[in-house]
Amino acid sequence: MCNSPCENKMKVVKIPYFKEVVIMSLTCETCGHRSNEIKTGGGVSEKGVKFTLTIASAVDLNRDVLKSETAIVIVPELDFEAESGGLSGRFTTVEGLLSSIKTQLVSANPFSMGDSNQQLKFTEFIGKLNEIITGSLLNVHIILDDPAGNSFIQNPYAPDHDPCLVVENYVRTYEQNDTLGLNDMKTENYS
Repeated sequence: MCNSPCENKMKVVKIPYFKEVVIMSLTCETCGHRSNEIKTGGGVSEKGVKFTLTIASAVDLNRDVLKSETAIVIVPELDFEAESGGLSGRFTTVEGLLSSIKTQLVSANPFSMGDSNQQLKFTEFIGKLNEIITGSLLNVHIILDDPAGNSFIQNPYAPDHDPCLVVENYVRTYEQNDTLGLNDMKTENYS
């Protein structure tokens, strides 16, 4: 990014069966840098939320996903976990989320080059991730765990039950509240 002044476009959008979000998009006319980010409106939810999606068919890769900046992405079959902050908040599809993870891993990982044993394991991992992205590896679980409760995976059957999606609302731990900055927040007698 060249630090030239550029326009940041923002739009408030209501996601059905979820909440309002702010979509931000930036394009630098000078250097061509592009960025998009999404923020949920309304602050931190009362409870955390954990979505577990079973990818039963390639169609499940087309589901909309809102991943907030506080969400953790887990793929148990790959023994993979992307901590919060690893990817910024984004509105995409399951396929788009996995592709973004792959791109970030390949561009930032020293094991993507060379001939070490670690490089071989990394190459195998990326191969399995590609199989999931293309829909050739099915019955894989994508877990989106957001202590702030501001993430979402689309239920195409809404308001009916989705056989491939489990949604769990949970009470945050003290540590999760601390990470979110909620333990020291004063909300009573504030003047």
